[in-house]
Amino acid sequence: METDAAQADVAVLHKDRHAKYWLRCLRSLLPNAYIPNESSRMTLAFFTISALDILGILHTSTSITEREGWADWIYQCQLASGGFRGFPGADFGSQRSVENEAWDPANLAATFFTLATLVVLGDDLERVRRAECLQWLQRLQRQDGSFGELLGEEGKIVGGRDMRYCYMATGVRWMLRGRAEGAKAGGKDIDVDALVGFINSSEVVDLYSKESTKTAGLTPIFQQTYDHSIGESPYHEAHAGMTFCGIGALSLLNRLPEPLRDVTQEPSKGGDAPVLTGLSSLEGTVRWLVERQTGYFPAEDDESEEEDEGKDTDNVASGLQQHETTGAGTDDECWPHEIPYAGFSGRRNKDADTCYSFWAGGSLAILKKISLINADANRRFLLKYTQRDVIGGFGKLPGHPPDILHSYLGLAALSIMEEPGLLSLDPTMCITVRARNYLVGLPWWQGE
Repeated sequence: METDAAQADVAVLHKDRHAKYWLRCLRSLLPNAYIPNESSRMTLAFFTISALDILGILHTSTSITEREGWADWIYQCQLASGGFRGFPGADFGSQRSVENEAWDPANLAATFFTLATLVVLGDDLERVRRAECLQWLQRLQRQDGSFGELLGEEGKIVGGRDMRYCYMATGVRWMLRGRAEGAKAGGKDIDVDALVGFINSSEVVDLYSKESTKTAGLTPIFQQTYDHSIGESPYHEAHAGMTFCGIGALSLLNRLPEPLRDVTQEPSKGGDAPVLTGLSSLEGTVRWLVERQTGYFPAEDDESEEEDEGKDTDNVASGLQQHETTGAGTDDECWPHEIPYAGFSGRRNKDADTCYSFWAGGSLAILKKISLINADANRRFLLKYTQRDVIGGFGKLPGHPPDILHSYLGLAALSIMEEPGLLSLDPTMCITVRARNYLVGLPWWQGE
């Protein structure tokens, strides 16, 4: 009988079935479970179109006419005052007025996904109201540096102080400002230092580890306890998805700690004024991310009913086993045998979930530490247990049906681990390197 490790070696990416899955999502009706997501069509469009790009078939499985048509459809959701709505159904058309415009607002998430989708489609963004969009973005920022989701009645900022909005705001800023300065970049910028300060305040750190900020001449604003990850907002639980958003935002702002910060791209503040950066301990953050790799132990086919009793046969990894895998820093005395399957969890004492292979893995890729994970065990977990072999896509957990979010992030995770047959992914923007290079190569983005 083959060992687990030998059986795991046969795990393969069924690229043709993933292609059929995404083309079905693109050209046919989605299952009725997606009805509540009607107002988030821009998000669904991004995952679908960008997934085809990761698979390397966007330009061979769709026509120029189709891609131009999708771009035209997206531009129908642009508002004259800046930003994009989430779907055409909210458009009041000629009935829109000052009195009702709060009920048809631009949405930060929709704007981020819209712009990213246009870039993937090869649109030059010349039809985007860049100045208006960037001015709208400024109005979404609060005094504490955080961002809301939209502007409600009387211009009130609506939406929680959420790390996801911070990431999307920096993504919109990065895509629309480029390397231009002043009027070419849309005029006044957001308060970058305030945003970095908010991200820092959401980091979960040791209260006694503030020497780096003190020596830099900055006010220590890190809060909470011990593990150097990032929560949704100050005093919230550490979370891999929020950690990705914080790290991604810092990367797009060029405010990661050195040597990850490109000092040649930092505008001069004059004198010896220090630049406020994020992550109080790069080593601590990396350690927390690597520790999210989680062993998955499938039930043995020949186990007796007595042995199965009381076990969760969907994922029989115990809470204790969730903390250690064969990744970097593993104690060999604790794990004397190879673990063939190991995904990632989003928080301590949680099971492995497809999406966290990207949220944690993508964070490590941005920090240039992806080599520290056990990529082979992660790949086996994804391809053997959450990949849907028959219809394509990935499920959230082993045995779960595929859904658009996890199917996209499963491909994204494999791409950053250099899976053969997939285009390389830029982990910060979660689009292909091809798409990112197209954007940064546009003359207006270069400030010309």
